[in-house]
Amino acid sequence: MKSKRNLTRFTYQNSAFEGWRLCISRAGSTFTKYFPDKKYGGGRKSLSTAEACLTDLKALLDGARRINGKLSATTIKKAEKLLADS
Repeated sequence: MKSKRNLTRFTYQNSAFEGWRLCISRAGSTFTKYFPDKKYGGGRKSLSTAEACLTDLKALLDGARRINGKLSATTIKKAEKLLADS
């Protein structure tokens, strides 16, 4: 499987981790979450979960209010909660 924008495929030969990493930066804040294949039942399922989470996160961040060019603390907390729940 090939990496996509904001989604990177990680497959390490010497470690047990295989899966997808979601990483997105907006207005000085970076949000990262790993989606391991073991937890989600395979590469395609972890990718679909990561894509769904990315869509929700982009919608939240793009419509968010900014204070002095930065995301508000409330928006950052909402984004972190969204990542934790997925």
